[in-house]
Amino acid sequence: MSIGQIVDVEIGPEGIKLGQLIKFVNAVETGGEAKTLLESGLVRVNGNPEKRRGAQLSQGDVVTVAGKSWRIV
Repeated sequence: MSIGQIVDVEIGPEGIKLGQLIKFVNAVETGGEAKTLLESGLVRVNGNPEKRRGAQLSQGDVVTVAGKSWRIV
């Protein structure tokens, strides 16, 4: 994936929590790494910094980590 490209991630109608998504897309390997990454302020949801691992994501949300972006579909 090149910088600026958004990858669609299919999630069921119930959505997904932010910490689960960043593990699902392999941005991190463990929950501990997810927590550290979120605390660093490097995770954005729809362009806004997000530090809550339990933030609920739904269709249309775009998550960006270190220049890579994923859209919930």
